[in-house]
Amino acid sequence: MVSTSTAAPAVAFAALRHPGYRQYFAWSAMAMMADSIEHVISYWVCFQKFHSPALGGFAVISHWLPFLLFSVYSGLLTDRYDPRRMIQLGMGLFSAVSVAWGLLFLNDSLQLWHAALLLILHGCAGVLWGPASQVLLHDIVGPAHLQSAVRLTATSRQLGLLAGPAVGGAFLLLLGPSFGILANALLYLPFIIWLIAAPYGPQFRAAGASVARRAIRGFGDIWSTLREVGSNRVIVSMTALAGSASLFIGNAYQAQMPGFAQDLGHTHADLSYSALLAADAAGALVAGVLLESRNLLRPAARTACVLAMIWCLSLGTFALLPFYPLSLLLLFFTGFVELAFNSMAQTLVQLEAPAEMRGRAIGVYNMFAMGMRTFSGITVGLVGQRIGIHWSLALSAAVLFVVVGVLMQRGLRAQPQ
Repeated sequence: MVSTSTAAPAVAFAALRHPGYRQYFAWSAMAMMADSIEHVISYWVCFQKFHSPALGGFAVISHWLPFLLFSVYSGLLTDRYDPRRMIQLGMGLFSAVSVAWGLLFLNDSLQLWHAALLLILHGCAGVLWGPASQVLLHDIVGPAHLQSAVRLTATSRQLGLLAGPAVGGAFLLLLGPSFGILANALLYLPFIIWLIAAPYGPQFRAAGASVARRAIRGFGDIWSTLREVGSNRVIVSMTALAGSASLFIGNAYQAQMPGFAQDLGHTHADLSYSALLAADAAGALVAGVLLESRNLLRPAARTACVLAMIWCLSLGTFALLPFYPLSLLLLFFTGFVELAFNSMAQTLVQLEAPAEMRGRAIGVYNMFAMGMRTFSGITVGLVGQRIGIHWSLALSAAVLFVVVGVLMQRGLRAQPQ
């Protein structure tokens, strides 16, 4: 159960009262927009060049496998070193990957192995800044407004993801894929520059809030972290929920969106394709603003599970119905529910994470919540190569619905609310 001592009074948009968080919110949203633009452009070019659902599946696998393998280790590094520098490393690698895509597009020399390598590097960039960014949130707003910061940060990501398809589509139309993705590389720079002197991190913490730096002892330390986290029932239950959702679906359907757009009758790189991606992000953005402004859906494990089951029903319906306007509405609702249950699960984990192992606890959560998305590239993408992406997504949603139901009935039977 979430400790009431760390929960803030019900104040709308509480984290935005911190000037540092307002800047963090803006620059992280821009970084997520740049990440989304890269996906829009690179996925489209790869689909047009290779016409391979399997490559779309690999895009998901390569993006999330680093989270599965290295999230806990990234959390260990975050506990030991300055989280600002970890984030800067991630942003710098994101920018370098965009530049590499652009040069390959300019020379018309893109090959499958190029695409595979760049997709892997992009995933590594994400795992560098994941745990570090969440630890930095605690430094910026403190425990009292942490729940607000978590939800608003999820909203800023969705704001970036919402703007990404629109800006990415505009880049495709106005600049072309080569210059569009090269321009995209510049969008990471404001976040990198702000972090140079941002007054947060270990050296700015109060004396009593500083955490001793532990030596990193390799995989033995990772195993001990898993055991320590396993003693907290809230963290375990929410990690299981997030991991299951990532295992069966994650965001694998987004990598297949060019194929869904084509089957819905939209075969060109126009706003109708971008709108499918934007609808999902728009729903999440509306959810973040509405839930935060009204203080709705206070964190509870069973509520998170119910929302996840609704998410399954919405995605399964989207996969099977071939009507473009209805698809937009379903993706909007899907995004709304996804942000609600994911931010709730992450909030519960962050509020429960002990200060002396905050980075490592978040690393474990990310290992499952992000890392298990690796296999959604198989369940949705590679299986979709065999039976079609519509059926693979629908079946994945059905299986996850059952799994979450079992978790509610058994895993959370004695869970305090």
